[in-house]
Amino acid sequence: MNKNTQKPQQGIDFSTWSMVKRLAGVYLRPYVRKLTIALSFMVVASAMTAAFAWLVEPVFDRVLVGQRKGLVVPMAFAVFACFLIRGLASYVHTLLMNRIGQCIVADIQRDLFSSLLRLDLRFFHGNPSGQLVSRIISDVQAVRGAVSDTLTGMGRNLLTLLFLVALMFYQDWRLAVISFFAFPFAAIFVSWIGRRLRKISKNIQAETGILTALLIQIFQGVRQVKAYDTESFEQQRSGMAIDRVRDLNIKAIRVATLATPFNETLLGLAVMAVIIYGGYQVSAGLLTVGELTSFITAFALAYEPMKRLAKLNNTLQIGLGAGERIFEMMDKRPEIRNRPGAGVLDVKKPEIVFEHVSFGYGLDEEHALKDISFTLPAGKVTALVGPSGSGKTTAMNLVARFYDVLEGHILIDGHDIREVTLESLRRHIALVSQDVTIFDDTVKANIAYGRPEVSDDDIH
Repeated sequence: MNKNTQKPQQGIDFSTWSMVKRLAGVYLRPYVRKLTIALSFMVVASAMTAAFAWLVEPVFDRVLVGQRKGLVVPMAFAVFACFLIRGLASYVHTLLMNRIGQCIVADIQRDLFSSLLRLDLRFFHGNPSGQLVSRIISDVQAVRGAVSDTLTGMGRNLLTLLFLVALMFYQDWRLAVISFFAFPFAAIFVSWIGRRLRKISKNIQAETGILTALLIQIFQGVRQVKAYDTESFEQQRSGMAIDRVRDLNIKAIRVATLATPFNETLLGLAVMAVIIYGGYQVSAGLLTVGELTSFITAFALAYEPMKRLAKLNNTLQIGLGAGERIFEMMDKRPEIRNRPGAGVLDVKKPEIVFEHVSFGYGLDEEHALKDISFTLPAGKVTALVGPSGSGKTTAMNLVARFYDVLEGHILIDGHDIREVTLESLRRHIALVSQDVTIFDDTVKANIAYGRPEVSDDDIH
């Protein structure tokens, strides 16, 4: 596994708070207006849930027990109105939140791709293309689920829970305290599960990247695979990578579902406590049947958003694990960039001069070029001839500043190429590689690649 894909950069904070703050501050800010509208509908939907629980008390005490026939139809319509308004408000806020979530993830995907394109050739040589594709596709898909689900569900469930809890304390604060005694334990357990899932998520995304890179390599080299009859070997190799991804996903499911038996047990204890205390209160005449039923309804309705919030925390942590990998890549900076005060290269005499140039691809490797000096005269065709590995391609890479020399200078028309802008330098260079690349576009677009301003006559 490539080390560049695993080690986070020093000095970068990837804590949950910093990640959420970055997502909100950079990517959520452009959609604040839509978010405000969605939140207003979310408040309405949550308030209707609490209103239904509140209406249970008069339905029981005044209609069913009190037998006030004049209230039957109004109460029934009031309950219907709660469900109708909640349904419409839920539709609007869910639609808006999902749209915001999809836009945010598309922005992240676009920024990540732009950041990767700006990096040096050394980076792409050190990171297989499959792993980079996995970052843009697989990692961003994990973030997509986290952002969409969290934006859609977190606010509504949290608001619904707050409205219902407020109603429960309004009805009977002692009963509310008894029913919520287990909540701190549930919160601690959910937090522990979230931390575990975030770590597993990072491993899943890393292994998925390795699998994607392996598959791309096999498909690109399928001619060699067929020629050397290595289908079985490649099946075994890819099968091992598939099994690692499978095992990690099973592990994530196992950890995530631990919350279910734990929360159900705590819920059972809370319901038992409510029934015991509430039953004695009704028997003593301190609570009516309607009040107790309304409280139990509110408590039952509050359990669902609590359960969803626990699941959303799992989804959020999985997304943050993938987001950490994305931001690691997004925060990388190219080693080769314009120096302060770099000028624009204006070539009058396209002569290229190597002056005592030395270069090596790695700190521990031998120099590919050592103290090399030669001149490529203007207006002439010059060929660099030598055995494979003698540095011909390296010399060409240095002229285009795909890499920078370790020692010496490369001059074009007397200008050190490190003292001019990369854009102006590369505008004067045409690359015809022995490895032919055809982009998935028209023949015209491939011929004019990099020069969108050329005319049809120039292309012909």
